[in-house]
Amino acid sequence: MRIAVPPLAALLLAALPPAASPAAAAEVRYELDPAHTFPSFEADHLGGLSVWRGRFNRSRGTVTLDREAGSGRLEVVVETGSVDFGLDALDEHARGPDMLDAGRFPEARYSGRLTDFVDGRPTRAEGELTLRGVTQPLVLEIRSFKCMPHPMHGRELCGADALARFQRDAFGIDAGKDYGFDMTVVLRIQAEAVAAE
Repeated sequence: MRIAVPPLAALLLAALPPAASPAAAAEVRYELDPAHTFPSFEADHLGGLSVWRGRFNRSRGTVTLDREAGSGRLEVVVETGSVDFGLDALDEHARGPDMLDAGRFPEARYSGRLTDFVDGRPTRAEGELTLRGVTQPLVLEIRSFKCMPHPMHGRELCGADALARFQRDAFGIDAGKDYGFDMTVVLRIQAEAVAAE
C-alpha cells in the first residue's frame, strides 16, 4: 500500500539534510614537550667490549593524531650538537666530522606515519630518518602509548616509549668499523606531547 505524502510535507522532507553518518573524531595536533622528550641511543664499543649510551638534550616536533580513524603523523627535529654521553671529551668527538658532523648537519629529522592502531593507540611509526644529510627508512616500534588530561592545565597530554634500530654506517658514520665496532645503533625514545591550544 502506498502512502500519499501531502505536498507541504514532501517539501519539508526534501529540505532536510541527509542522515548523517557517524562523525569521525577530529584530528588533534600535539606539540612535543622538550623537557620530557629525550631520544637516547646505545652503540657498540670495540666489537662487544661494552655498550656506550647517550642522549640528545634538545628536540622539538609535532604529532597529529586521529584515534578513531587510526591515523596520524609524527615530525621530530633533533639538534645533533646536543648529544650527551656524560663525558665532555666524547661529546666533543661525537659532534665532530667523523661522527655527527654537527657543524655541517646541525639537525636530524624523523618524519613518519603512525600505524597499526590497537584500541585507539598507535603501535608503530613508518617513516624516514635524515641524519648527516642522508635519508633512510626507519620503523619505530611504539611499546607504550597513553593519553590523559594534564594535571596542571587540563589539556590532553600523550606519552610514548619507542624503539628502533639502524646501521649507522648507512648514514656515513662508520668510525670504528675497521676496529670491529658493530654499526648497529639502538634508539630508545621517551616522549611527551601536549595538545596545541
